[in-house]
Amino acid sequence: MHMINLLSSAMFEVLLDGHPSSIEAVFPDWGDSDRFGIVIDEPFGGLGATQLIQMAATMFYDAKPSRRAERKVYPEIYAFNYGRGFGAHAPFDFWPARREVILEKNHCVLLDAINDRGITRLAVPDRPRRDSVHRPKEEDAALDRIVSAVLYSPTGRVDAPDFSIHGNDQRTEFNPKQVLRLAHASPQKPPPGNSSSTPVKEVDTSYYDWIEHRKSDTTIHDRERASLHRKALQDDQGLSTESYRFIAVEDALKRF
Repeated sequence: MHMINLLSSAMFEVLLDGHPSSIEAVFPDWGDSDRFGIVIDEPFGGLGATQLIQMAATMFYDAKPSRRAERKVYPEIYAFNYGRGFGAHAPFDFWPARREVILEKNHCVLLDAINDRGITRLAVPDRPRRDSVHRPKEEDAALDRIVSAVLYSPTGRVDAPDFSIHGNDQRTEFNPKQVLRLAHASPQKPPPGNSSSTPVKEVDTSYYDWIEHRKSDTTIHDRERASLHRKALQDDQGLSTESYRFIAVEDALKRF
């Protein structure tokens, strides 16, 4: 639950068509019932949408401030690993583990999972369109509910982008570093009896069990490649800028 204290919406700078804009331009009319989902189809692929994921999480809290101060709930964000597990992205607060969904490579199963979790804001990787035919009414249900969709690249940069997101604070780089570090390190579990007045995943032994379980998803080569992608996005201060493209929801559903 560290995202509550780690990040704020002021840490993200948006350029829309090359001009300064706002986070609301990326997710217009975000409300307190919105849920963000991202489809991941390659090792550490979600790191290419680091700033988008984190911005969605801050908007979840901004839409209802009591989530930060009173209930202190985890953000309603979901990672859909399409085909197999592609590395634990739990440091981004895809937690409890049910928010990192591991699915077979079947577009019908994926859309079913997106619909089951009531996703209203969808991010999909930049892949060629397919002539996907979904189960009856599942596509209609998604089109009725999903407000907007964004195309991202696992490298962090898409061709012909509509907008970019820059993290202007070193804290925006904490989560992607944690994903890569925990993928092959041996995380230390909290000592028995360690507790917090506000339960958070970092003092939950099941969090570290989940991280350990997901290590087999990826290889050292995968980690090195993802690290190079992150470095290519960073400026002299180590702060990253990622680019994205808006996409019609109908089109997004044909990208898997």
